Amino acid sequence: MNASQSALRRASRLRLSARPHLATNQRQWARYASDSAEGRPKRRGGKAVGFAAVFAVAAAGAYYYPKLQARLSSAPEAAQPGYQKADLEFEKTRKHAASKEENREQISSQHMQVKKSWEHPGVYAWGSNTGKVIDPSSNEKNIKLPRRISHFDNQLLRDLKLTQDFGAAITEKGDLVQWGLGFSKADPTPVTTLKGKDLAKIEVSEDRIIALSRGGSVYAIPASRDDQQGGKKLEQEKSSWSLWSSSGSETISFQSLTPTGLGWGERVVDISSGQEHCLLRTSTGRVFSCASSASSFPTKGQMGIPGLTWETRPKGRYDQPHEIISLKGFDIKQIATGDYHSVVLDKLGRIFTFGDNTFGQLGFEAQLGSPFVSTPTILQTHKLYGSSGLVPKVSSIAAGGLNTFFSCEADVPDISNTEAGATAPSRRLPHSTFDIWAAGQGTTGSLGTGKWTHVSLGPTKLKGLSGLSEFDERNNQLVPIKIKTLSIGATHGAAIMDNVTQTSVSSQSSENETYWGSDVVFWGGNEHYQLGTGKRNNLNTPTYISPLDGDAGRHRLCLTPRQTARLGEGGKGRKVTLEQKVECGRFVTGVYSAV
Repeated sequence: MNASQSALRRASRLRLSARPHLATNQRQWARYASDSAEGRPKRRGGKAVGFAAVFAVAAAGAYYYPKLQARLSSAPEAAQPGYQKADLEFEKTRKHAASKEENREQISSQHMQVKKSWEHPGVYAWGSNTGKVIDPSSNEKNIKLPRRISHFDNQLLRDLKLTQDFGAAITEKGDLVQWGLGFSKADPTPVTTLKGKDLAKIEVSEDRIIALSRGGSVYAIPASRDDQQGGKKLEQEKSSWSLWSSSGSETISFQSLTPTGLGWGERVVDISSGQEHCLLRTSTGRVFSCASSASSFPTKGQMGIPGLTWETRPKGRYDQPHEIISLKGFDIKQIATGDYHSVVLDKLGRIFTFGDNTFGQLGFEAQLGSPFVSTPTILQTHKLYGSSGLVPKVSSIAAGGLNTFFSCEADVPDISNTEAGATAPSRRLPHSTFDIWAAGQGTTGSLGTGKWTHVSLGPTKLKGLSGLSEFDERNNQLVPIKIKTLSIGATHGAAIMDNVTQTSVSSQSSENETYWGSDVVFWGGNEHYQLGTGKRNNLNTPTYISPLDGDAGRHRLCLTPRQTARLGEGGKGRKVTLEQKVECGRFVTGVYSAV
C-alpha cells in the first residue's frame, strides 16, 4: 500500500468537530502528510514520492472534507462525544420601510441621534455619582454609561457645569439651577436658586459658582445652600454680601464681581474660573482677575499680578477684581483657566500663560525650585514648526485641571504644480493645516498625545486631532477638519469636530439622504467611568464612544450641530434654534441641548 492510499484511508476515518473546523482540519492533514513522508524508504526519487503523497493528501482533503461535514451534520449528537452543533447566523433581511423617514431611520444611526435630540432634548451625564449629581435617586457611586438627568427632560439650557460634588445649570430663561450633595445634603435634587438675572454663562470654583449675565454683570454664588443662607466668607474677611429674595420667604447670599472703572460702553463678555481664581475679559480686550473661592486665596501666581498675596492685597473685599496691567494693550480675545494656572490669547495669535507650572502646563519647562510664574509670559509657538517653512497662528485655547491646549493654523506650500507636471485637482493637498497641541501632566492620558507623560518640557502635538482633512466636492480639493470646541475637565477631555454635517433633510429629499452630526471624541482619566466607554481603563488617545441611548452596535456618538428645528414628536412643538454641547467637568461628563 503506498503513502497516498494510506492517507486516504486515514482521512475517511477522521472525526471533525464542528467548531473550529477549519484550523483543526488543516492541522490533521499536515500531521498525516508528515507521517506518510517519514515512513517512506530513503532511496533515490523519494523526494518526488513524498511530494506526491502531500498533494494526494491535499486532494483527498478537498474531496472528503465536504462529505464528512455533511455526514457529521446529519449524525445524531449522541454519537459524537463532545460534539456541539454550530449555530450559523445570517444577516436578517431589513424590514421594508413604509416611508422615506422610516427608511432613513433604518439605514443611519446618525439620523436617529439628530432626530431624537430634537424630539426629546435634555441632559445626559455619566461618571462619578458620589455627590448624586448624575442621579440623585441612586446610591451608585459611578454611572458607567450615559444616563438622562430626568429633571431636565425636554428642557433647553444656556450652560451646564458638573463636578463630583455639585452641578449647576442656566435655564433657557436665564435662571440658575443647583443640585447635588455639595449643594444640599438634605435634598440633592435640582432647585432654582437665582432668578431674574438673565444669566448667560457659568463657571465653577472649589466652592462657588461664577455667573455672567447677558448685560455684563458678574456674580459669585456659593455652591452650598448652607453658605447661601449663612454667607460663608474667608477667615478674617468682613465683606458684605447681597441678599436676593425668591418669594419673600427665602433669601440667598451672593456677591457682585463686576469690575469697577470700566470705560464707556465697556462690559464683561467672558469669564473662566479655576479652583481658586477667576479671569474676566471685557469687550475692549482687557483682562481682570480675582479670587473665586471662599475657602482659599490664590497663591500660585495664577492671577497674573506679581506680589499679590493675602497679606499684600489692597483694602476692600478680598475677591475684588484687579486688572492684569502687563496684558494691557494686547487686545485679548480668549481666556482659559486650569485648576491653578491661566492662559490668554490675543487677536494676533499670541499666547500668554501664568500660574502653576509644576507639570509644565504653562507650555515651557518648569524652573527648579520656582514652579510658579506670576507674570504673563508669551509662549514661543513659532518654534514648534522649526524649519518647516510654516508660519503658525494660534486660533483658540483651552485649559482644565493641570493641562493647557491650543490650536494652530498654518498655510502650506501649494504643490499642485510640480516639475513632473500639474497634479490632478482631486489630489491637491489642503491649503492649510490645523493642529492641536497640549502641555501639562498626562499620567492618566489627559494630554491625549498617546503617551503617559508626568511632566511636559514643552507642547506636544495631538496626532489624533491634527492634520485631518476631508474632500470638499464643491471646490474639488481636500480641506482641513478643524475642532469646533474643546472641553477640558480635571483629568479628561473631549473634542467636537468641525466636520461636514447635514441637517436639512426634507420630505422632498431622497429616501437615502440622512442627518449627519458632528463627531466627538474623548480621552484621559477614566477612574470614575467619565469617558463613557463602560470600562474603567484610561485612554491616552482620542476615542469614539457609543451613542447616548446605548445603541452600541450601530454607530458612534455624534452631536447635533446648531440648527433651527421644531421640538417634540413629529416636529409639532415650538420652533427654536439649538445644538448639543459636551461638558467635561471634575470626574463627570455631560451632553446637553443648548440654546
